[in-house]
Amino acid sequence: MFSHLFLAFLLFFSIQPFSSQSRIMKSQPQPFNFLQNMDQLQKGQTVTGLQGVKKYLFKFGYYPTDSIMNDEFDDVFEFAIKTYQNYYKLNITGKLDSDTMMKLNTPRCGVRDITNMTYTTKAIKGTKDMFFSVSAASDVKRWSPEKKQLSYNFKSGIPLDEILSEQEIKTAFSQAFRSWEGASEFKFQEVSKDSSADIVIGFYKGDHGDGDPFDGPGRVSTHTFDPEDGRSHYDGDESWSTNPDNTQMDLQSVAVHELGHALGLAHSQDPKAIMYPTLLSGIIKRELTQVDVNSIKALYSN
Repeated sequence: MFSHLFLAFLLFFSIQPFSSQSRIMKSQPQPFNFLQNMDQLQKGQTVTGLQGVKKYLFKFGYYPTDSIMNDEFDDVFEFAIKTYQNYYKLNITGKLDSDTMMKLNTPRCGVRDITNMTYTTKAIKGTKDMFFSVSAASDVKRWSPEKKQLSYNFKSGIPLDEILSEQEIKTAFSQAFRSWEGASEFKFQEVSKDSSADIVIGFYKGDHGDGDPFDGPGRVSTHTFDPEDGRSHYDGDESWSTNPDNTQMDLQSVAVHELGHALGLAHSQDPKAIMYPTLLSGIIKRELTQVDVNSIKALYSN
């Protein structure tokens, strides 16, 4: 039964409308480096720290329950790894091989990749069968039809000039907004920080009160809430730049991605798309692809 369910799950992802760089910069922190030679780990074995990977996979929608957070390599964990490998078009081994570990260590957006997995267990003749199901998203978020002009401002937990100059930051975001103006019917206008705004941008560190604390440099760099919430948060512990070297994240590239979320877009499985979940430090990726353009037009079509 498990193999049939897994094949059905793979088929589901092969037809999703929201469908990289493979190297890791040596200077980039790699949070899961404590797990070495994991491709030899077999089901039934335990290793200290494995539950950290389970929590990571749960955060992004691959691990279907948070009630089995231990260090055991079990069937649920193997399924989660295979699902992750399938999403990122890696070899589906069900093991923490080198390519999978490399991807797990790549800086990424904090928005979930999979939002609609459910998991149940049922005891049959003394054994436990696993049931996984994924359904199409039923609550797609978008701005209401009358909202064609969206305002934005900066209300940050960290002074902007501790990140970059205020002018650099505002220019990067202005250009990111301009990218989406060219692909959609939206217009964007900056308003003062004392005004009410549709999209509110800020830099924060660690736990900043929204239920999704940042984890320091090198893993999750940002997260953005659905329309019509509008909050878009950037990790102040990352090294941001508008002309990045190998240790820095390109602010405009990341801003274009996050503003896609602010408009309601999900992640894409196309590595060339702006809405792909991961981006290595030092990489400049600012131009929307046709996949991104098609996605925003489809989201707001009637």
